[in-house]
Amino acid sequence: LIAVIATIVSTFVGTITAIGLSKSKKIVKEIVTQVNNLPMLNPEIVTAIGFMLLFSSLRIKTGFTTMLLAHIAFCIPYVILSVPRLRTLDPNIAEAAMDLGCTPLQAMFKVIIPQIKGGIVAGALVAFSMSFDDFVISLFTTGPGVSNISIYVYSNVKRVNPTINALSAIIVY
Repeated sequence: LIAVIATIVSTFVGTITAIGLSKSKKIVKEIVTQVNNLPMLNPEIVTAIGFMLLFSSLRIKTGFTTMLLAHIAFCIPYVILSVPRLRTLDPNIAEAAMDLGCTPLQAMFKVIIPQIKGGIVAGALVAFSMSFDDFVISLFTTGPGVSNISIYVYSNVKRVNPTINALSAIIVY
């Protein structure tokens, strides 16, 4: 459930951010791109400890919501990077659609999004696989009684159970 919700939200936010970045000034684009690359360059343990310290300093009780927020936050950069077609997209196409009678929203849904849907799907798949597979951030941001598949596998690794072996094979593969 965490992976599915995080995928949906991060795909939406990442796509909107990528579209906004394609329309922004060069200096804003450079700054946001550099900040976007930081979570991918950091070791996962640093990100996990950062989220844990953030939630504890804000006195937010860890649980489903904190784990979901952490997964969304670390999946968004992957979605933004997976929508590269916007860099090569002709900006005049959306203007031409608006000249032909489309509203800006219609131009977005009828012209821009169909051209970048491959990148959106790729970003969603990357976000899902990152969220589904993540153990470290999940462990540091979860609360009592909340676990995803990687925490479930970790907690049952000492028991002899073919289900755990199958889940481990799916996660590793």
